[in-house]
Formats: sequence, structure tokens, C-alpha cells
Amino acid sequence: MTKSQKAEQAESIERLRDMLPPGSTVRCVLRSVSRSGMSRQIDFYHVNADGGLDYLTGYIGQACDYRRAPSGALKVSGCGMDMGFSVVYDLSRALFGDGFECPGNGNGEYHRGCPSNDHSNGDRDYTPHHHKDGGYALRCEWI
Repeated sequence: MTKSQKAEQAESIERLRDMLPPGSTVRCVLRSVSRSGMSRQIDFYHVNADGGLDYLTGYIGQACDYRRAPSGALKVSGCGMDMGFSVVYDLSRALFGDGFECPGNGNGEYHRGCPSNDHSNGDRDYTPHHHKDGGYALRCEWI
């Protein structure tokens, strides 16, 4: 990867961090499946605070080093699993690989609003804390 590609990747990651705080939902739209079933073309969106859609596909492609199809969608290879979830998980690791603070729900109940699975399966520390493993920082939803 060249210096300019690394700079573009870092810029995309920063933009995505601004657009997608921990707990955000990324919407996936399946555009096509190859005849063999071994690759898919998927677009990704996020509903912003104004209720509009943010088109994330280009940023995700740069941040996670995915190829783009001629249609503009990400070309995702593989089968036997939810490939939209796979991309969103990769994105979550790229954005929050160093972890994130427990956001809670604003009412002092940190376990209810936190996107990490630590509270139900791990440390059960419900105070705001840093998730080193990244947890499930982003959610995937098909539309």
C-alpha cells in the first residue's frame, strides 16, 4: 500500500468514526450474487440524526481494503456465512480495534445500552469502562 493509499485509509477511518459511534447500526443492501454464489455485491448505509441515509460503501472499501464492483458496491467474496455481518465486523475492528468507552443508555444503566457482550458474558462491571476487545461496536441490519 502506498503512502497516499494509507493516508486515504486513515482519512476514511476518521470519517467513519465520526459518523458511527459505538452502538450504531449499519444497513446492508444486497445488490447481486454471482452465479456460483461465491461473491456478492453489497452497499452499506447509516441513518443519520436528520433521518437521511449516509452512503458508507466507499469509506468502508477504503478503510477495510475491499474492492469495488463496477456498480460501486463492495465486492465481497465467500459463502456459508452472513457476508454483510462479516464486513461490518471488519469495519468495527478497523474503527474500534483499541476498544471504546461503555456508552450506557444515559440513565446510569450501562449494561442496557452498551454494544459489548462483556456485560452479559464477562466482567459484569456496569460502570463506564474501556472495552479492550472492541466488543460488538457496530450492528448489522439487512434492508
